Amino acid sequence: MAQPLKVKPGRYAPLGATFDGNGVNFAVYSEHATAVELCLFDERGIETRLPLPRKTAHTWSGFVEGILPGQRYGYRAHGPFEPDAGLRFNPHKLLVDPYARAIVGKIDYREPVFAYVGAPHVGMAGTVLAPDEREMDVRDSARGIPKGIVVDDRFDWEGDRSPRVPWDDTILYEAHVRSLSMLHPGVQDDERGTYLGLASPAIIEHLLALGVTTVELLPVHEAMDEWSVAARSHKNYWGYSTLGFFAPDQRFASRPGEQVTEFKRMVKALHRAGIEVVLDVVYNHTCESDQLGPTVSLRGLDNPTYYRLKVENRAQYDDYTGCGNSLNMLHPQALKLVMDSLRYWVTEMHVDGFRFDLASTLARETGSVDKLSAFFDIIHQDPILSTVKLIAEPWDLGEGGYQVGNFPVLWTEWNGRYRDTVRRFWRGEWWTVPDMGYRLTGSSDLYEDDGRHPHASINFITAHDGFTLRDLVTYEKKRNEANGEENRDGSDDNAAWNCGVEGEADDATIRELRARQQRNFWLTLMVSQGVPMITSGDELGKTQRGNNNAFVQDNAVSWLDWELDDDRKALLAFCRATAALRRRHPVFRRNKFLKGERAGGSELKDVAWFHPEGREMNMLDWQEPKRAAIGLLLGGDALDWQDEDGTPIVDDSFLVLFNASREAIDFVLPAPEPWGRRWSLRADTSEPGRADGRLYDASARLRLVACSAVVFKRVLPERGSYRPSR
Repeated sequence: MAQPLKVKPGRYAPLGATFDGNGVNFAVYSEHATAVELCLFDERGIETRLPLPRKTAHTWSGFVEGILPGQRYGYRAHGPFEPDAGLRFNPHKLLVDPYARAIVGKIDYREPVFAYVGAPHVGMAGTVLAPDEREMDVRDSARGIPKGIVVDDRFDWEGDRSPRVPWDDTILYEAHVRSLSMLHPGVQDDERGTYLGLASPAIIEHLLALGVTTVELLPVHEAMDEWSVAARSHKNYWGYSTLGFFAPDQRFASRPGEQVTEFKRMVKALHRAGIEVVLDVVYNHTCESDQLGPTVSLRGLDNPTYYRLKVENRAQYDDYTGCGNSLNMLHPQALKLVMDSLRYWVTEMHVDGFRFDLASTLARETGSVDKLSAFFDIIHQDPILSTVKLIAEPWDLGEGGYQVGNFPVLWTEWNGRYRDTVRRFWRGEWWTVPDMGYRLTGSSDLYEDDGRHPHASINFITAHDGFTLRDLVTYEKKRNEANGEENRDGSDDNAAWNCGVEGEADDATIRELRARQQRNFWLTLMVSQGVPMITSGDELGKTQRGNNNAFVQDNAVSWLDWELDDDRKALLAFCRATAALRRRHPVFRRNKFLKGERAGGSELKDVAWFHPEGREMNMLDWQEPKRAAIGLLLGGDALDWQDEDGTPIVDDSFLVLFNASREAIDFVLPAPEPWGRRWSLRADTSEPGRADGRLYDASARLRLVACSAVVFKRVLPERGSYRPSR
């Protein structure tokens, strides 16, 4: 007969379950609980409850000898169930440790996982009762709640180090772990859709050929399906509904329980290839939703500590996210949870940075967004977090939430202004020309006045939420019926142009125009100052059939199709070629904003703008453009930039001509003095096969077909043009 487990007082730090070779120290924070029980589960699901004997600095702790990695556990917190006071303790509800390093199992809404009487559950018959959220539900929820797993953190990193790609050299690739490799024929069957599949040689080869330096992964924190999603027999595929801020999502492990090790193996393999790993993290809200949501973790451990409650009604939540709740960044413990999680992913899991979902929410203190908030201050001074890549989605759904251009100096931002302007320009909207000048040159109007550089602008045309690049030129209206919300979900404002026909078309003229538009968008992204972000699959002509919010589509709608026809092969070749052009030439990725001036005795100005007539644009041309057409000249001898050894960097000069109007125009190349006597064609979106270096004389008249762009390189004797080391 097994000896009964004994609990020693334990240590209050570190939080979570820590294995030391002899047993496990458990520590969990709850300021308002009157008691906390540790719940251990064996392989049959039988539960053993052990009261945690010590409370220090609001942290309950206990050490249990003989416990080994792989042990499943959770907590039960005792205290008042007084929703009107913001307190929602219910010891009948098992709680997931917010510091769990791994989690097993999924929520089962057929079980009583809600803490109040009258809550719905999947499969209940008859009329749904009106919920009484002020009366405690005393049924046990353990069978329907995921469990934490004790983890042994030991792993042989074999000297792994971050590639630390400079921002100026960075090309981001936003991808979903499962979608990327699920259908790839070069990935072995049992690793498709997993961390190991993403790190397979076939996927890494694709990323490197595309010039990708940094993968930005959609959420890999353990997530939970919301009740509203489960009730429609769907699952939250994207994972923007976090349950565990320290736990890699078990969905992406090739073998049960191996998610921590396999995630580390993925990072190590990508680093060996010189590719960074950035995580899309969701700290603005959690999976527990509003006051009618389930109680699975933070709500039951210490509701007022972790969530922002309405001042006038503490039974309800402030919701700046549209997801029912907002994390309480006013409380030191909630801040600590976020910071501990971020440091863990950098120090223990070796990731290289973070993209913060709805980041404006994290900067709200008294209600408004504050760039001097504690959240920003802590990251700024942190010796670890201040050195990694920090990317903000600079908006939320609250009042004043759109904060593009307003984040602190260490931060970069998804530039929504770039996306919107470029989309509208390529729809032929001539009035976007003045704004297009800013977007092509790093958005100095947004980022220069606070000491940031062009790389503060994360330039993107598409992202996971919204149309794919192919769908952007194929549909104008979303088609989200398959999501089960009667097409109400997803944005109605897509700034899309279907090229004259809604949906797929057999007409060869329409198909060619759509292919050209995809190349136009891609080329624009690659020649723009700032950091380009590619949405996974755009380079392959991925379509979601008009679904612009495929967050529940774990199927071919979301998965990348690697069986390419001739058109998609041609698109991929164009994408690779233009990405390589960007990487070869620092003139497209400067680390200083352009001034329209000469620098250091340069022959050319760093930037000049040209009217289709071949003259430099004047004020009237900017104020009253006649068509969506513009020329951009970047002076390669005016970079005002030195390499790490202090050697001045000199590059070739390039002329980029854009014609987004729906008619062909004649574009006169600049006069020979001082701009140059000959130009070599390097890219042409109307005939991608024509990027063959053919020569054009200065002042020549060039016919640009409707909706097209070309790139010329100035022909000069060899001047030691810079080539990046990577």
